Amino acid sequence: MAGQEKYVAYVGTYTHGTSIGIHIYDLDTDEGIMKERTVIPVNNASYLTKSYNGKYLYSIADEGVEVLRILPDGGLEPINKVDINGMRGCYLSTDKSGKFLYVGGYHDGKVTVVHTHRDGRLGSVMCGVFHKGIGSVAERNFRPHVSCVIPTPDDKYLCAVDNGIDQVKIYTVRSDTGRMELVDILRCKLDSGPRLLVFSPDGKFAYMNSELTNEVTVYSYDGSGKTPEFEKLQEISVLRDAETIGSACVGMKMSPNGNYLYVSTAGENTVAIFRRDQETGLLTRICCLPISGEYPKDLDVFPGGKTLVVLNHETNEIRFFTIDYEKGLIVMKGRPIKIETPNCILISKTGEV
Repeated sequence: MAGQEKYVAYVGTYTHGTSIGIHIYDLDTDEGIMKERTVIPVNNASYLTKSYNGKYLYSIADEGVEVLRILPDGGLEPINKVDINGMRGCYLSTDKSGKFLYVGGYHDGKVTVVHTHRDGRLGSVMCGVFHKGIGSVAERNFRPHVSCVIPTPDDKYLCAVDNGIDQVKIYTVRSDTGRMELVDILRCKLDSGPRLLVFSPDGKFAYMNSELTNEVTVYSYDGSGKTPEFEKLQEISVLRDAETIGSACVGMKMSPNGNYLYVSTAGENTVAIFRRDQETGLLTRICCLPISGEYPKDLDVFPGGKTLVVLNHETNEIRFFTIDYEKGLIVMKGRPIKIETPNCILISKTGEV
């Protein structure tokens, strides 16, 4: 029964002060609150993802990438860590077969493919590709910054979002060797700063937020042909005030049922909620409201979609809001959880392994 289902939240932090790694919280889905259970030491856990089979949790770490076994109660047991032969990564994803882990490198503009063993251990680096190109934004040093690497839902292609050169490079990955081959480039609006890419549950649409233009771009996706096809359908602002200066769109999550898209913006320090038309893929904004903190670096929604969780990186806290989709409101609930420099949150059902 739904009422008996249990969930945990994994929150990755930068490790200084009182934060030492990945915080594990038990969720009370009825009350919309979280209670800390324990902390697993990981050096600067800036991004987390689960394996496709739900058995393992991967974390960015100073050493490269660390993998931890997910226990039946949601606890974590470290397995091993590997060097990715480059600078710190910023994003992780896996293929459906469980054979490869993909790492996006913001600092060195690199996409890395790491072999994963059946027993959960991380193996050797199979392939590494440095992006080339010149960006147009001086503050970004005119060079590539890979901010997201994610397979297409059909697992045919790997999309690498490059925040520095306003492109999404699309690769095939050989299943036997892990070698990457560039097959196409999706060119984004100049100076838009694309950051994250998510796909709809049915695999027909893709959503990309851009941190410099503060908008979400909607694409249709078709992988049935010889090459991937992305068609731009919509651009929609995430800002509460169109005149806002100095904001950057950062976090983005889609509800599991695909009905809603949630996007956070730093500077303006707001969260925008969009209703998604499942037939057309188009977005309609429900609301855009302040989150009473600074730099909402990541966000997520409790199962059932009634409670919004926001990680305020600069004000060192996790805040909770009740969502009223009909009235277009988010209302703060309970006290914030104090936690130093939270980076990312991943909500996971327990007992699945």
